Amino acid sequence: MLRPIVLSIAGIVCLGYYGCLCVYLRKWDSTFSRFWLLSGMGFLILCFLERKGYVPEAFWLLFYVVLGAVVVTLIVVSSTMFPRKQASCDYLIVLGAQVRGRKITDSLLRRLKKAQTYLSVHKETKVIVSGGQGKGEVITEAEAMADYLQNQGIEKMRIYLEDRSRTTQQNLEFSETFLDKEKHCVGIVSNNFHLYRACQIAKRLGYQRIEPVAASCHPLLFVNYMIREVLAVWKLWICG
Repeated sequence: MLRPIVLSIAGIVCLGYYGCLCVYLRKWDSTFSRFWLLSGMGFLILCFLERKGYVPEAFWLLFYVVLGAVVVTLIVVSSTMFPRKQASCDYLIVLGAQVRGRKITDSLLRRLKKAQTYLSVHKETKVIVSGGQGKGEVITEAEAMADYLQNQGIEKMRIYLEDRSRTTQQNLEFSETFLDKEKHCVGIVSNNFHLYRACQIAKRLGYQRIEPVAASCHPLLFVNYMIREVLAVWKLWICG
């Protein structure tokens, strides 16, 4: 009897979380938020089938294996999230995120605030703002980030723009132009949920001295981003 109770609670929680995401995002068809809708419906259907005795034990064995893999991945992803004593880096790379028109979104703003705080303390560190121009963006993400940092008092001469990249791998690959990835200590600035994967990509590209610099993310979106990141990390591990 315990499984149906747990499944029904999980289904209700997932559907409730989906509703909260839709209200916050102001749209009902955001790509990954549908995961919670489908999960909620799936849990409730499983609850019904379990009560009827239609779910074989082999399914539950597979379910627990997948659940265990998710938990392990979440622990690994969390390894770069927590505050640590920051080394004095030669360069920061601020990874780009969506800009709406010219407006910096919440995730990107949090990255920039973290970078600005770091740069205010470490006066010798230079910063590479990395991000091209995507759909709905009037200017490149790099331009938007550079403008913000200059408005916050960071000297223009310390800021380098990488304005061609469209992915995390390209962010790091194209930023190599401005630094020596084998010699320089490089701080990678991104939101906490994304930082593990970004650092792993940097290592694969040959960066030798990496410092994760974790920015926060919106509390409501944290669980959504973490589960999405699990899938992205699995893809990185399997496909490279």
